[in-house]
Amino acid sequence: MSRTVSETTVAPFLIGLQKELVGDLQTLDPALRPVRDDWKRPGGGGGASIVLADGEIIEKGGVNFSDVRGDRLPPAASARRSQLAGLPFRAMGVSVVIHPRNPYAPTAHMNVRYFQTGEGDQPGSVWFGGGFDLTPYYPFAEDVRAWHLAAQAACSPLGGDAYARYKAECDAYFHLPHRQETRGVGGLFYDDLCEPDLETAFAFTRSVGAAFRETYVSLLKRRAALPYGERERAFQLYRRGRYVEFNLLYDRGTLFGLQSQGRTESILMSLPPLVRWDYDWQPEPGSPEEMLYRDYLRPRDWLNELSPQ
Repeated sequence: MSRTVSETTVAPFLIGLQKELVGDLQTLDPALRPVRDDWKRPGGGGGASIVLADGEIIEKGGVNFSDVRGDRLPPAASARRSQLAGLPFRAMGVSVVIHPRNPYAPTAHMNVRYFQTGEGDQPGSVWFGGGFDLTPYYPFAEDVRAWHLAAQAACSPLGGDAYARYKAECDAYFHLPHRQETRGVGGLFYDDLCEPDLETAFAFTRSVGAAFRETYVSLLKRRAALPYGERERAFQLYRRGRYVEFNLLYDRGTLFGLQSQGRTESILMSLPPLVRWDYDWQPEPGSPEEMLYRDYLRPRDWLNELSPQ
């Protein structure tokens, strides 16, 4: 089953998802000039990086497809599966990060991926992972609720408590322990998924990709034209620093790419184009910036705590 899923279904789906996402973003922001960079990995495999920059809505973004192979699974991928350490592997995925120009429009990330170790013929040697999360700078309650409604709907192929479980994993994963805050308002995060079977896991992965496409583009349309000034822009650049800190210190995808001797330009494409760090900066009491820290940078039951508009 694993080889059938891999060779005839997963790769075409991922390549199609990359194309659809780029098309969605170009339709939203015609000023974008995508740059495609096809690359090969010396150790096996390759991919295509599509960089989106200098649009009216999107300041910088990227949509990566990769399909890489290697003789030895990197530590970042085998940390929770020690029995697979040292085995040959194949890893395919699409990763997306969008940094809008307007501080009222949230940054967003999505990735979906497939792993196979060895010959893929042993239980647990093939699995899916991925998810999406939202990082607002000036959050709107209705946007956060819509995001989590989409996350809940995306879990329909799995049913049961999948949304609650993967929301909690997202909150735990996208957390900066040195700051004692979450990166944003979360979403879904899952890994090592091969239950109840690979077909169901793949259906869920397709659902995650579709939910991200529809929901994030809708949020960008809603917020990208709101007026803003130097204050909001400075705060956006400051908060982008948290994004950099997480990606370079904790993100397993970044670590996997670097440990597997992946293409550095593609791995670090997720970083924002402009960012700032201010020493011991604190928000003014009662300000919109303080509201972000007080109300949004912690795990919450967004669907029940935020009222529908």
